[in-house]
Amino acid sequence: MEKSRSQKLKRLVTVQRHLEKMAEIDLAGTTRQRQEVAESMDAVVDALNSLDPVHRGFSRIYSGQFSRLQQTDQMLANVQQMHEMRVVRERTKGDRMEDRMREAREAEDREAADTSIYDLIDQHIAYKQPDD
Repeated sequence: MEKSRSQKLKRLVTVQRHLEKMAEIDLAGTTRQRQEVAESMDAVVDALNSLDPVHRGFSRIYSGQFSRLQQTDQMLANVQQMHEMRVVRERTKGDRMEDRMREAREAEDREAADTSIYDLIDQHIAYKQPDD
């Protein structure tokens, strides 16, 4: 059985929504990683500002660690921005496909209604015609 245009579009909408979810999951993972980096940066800053003599001896190491964490955070910020744009793009595609699916379904419903009316008219005309 051949599927209608709206059924095909419905399947594409489902796939597109799945792609959107995947993009959201990637974004959530990146956001979580950035949060972990921010927590690590806070811990390093606390160690740098500590008056504990143990931490003073490691201040150079802490400073290098903080620098690396800043670089990682910047890289993750760029990745996060890319994922945010991807989520918006996938959502927009899905919304457009869904609109097209609805339009196709409405057209199919109109065509079915028109066909039904024409069938009724044909039946009415056939019933009214005298037998030859």
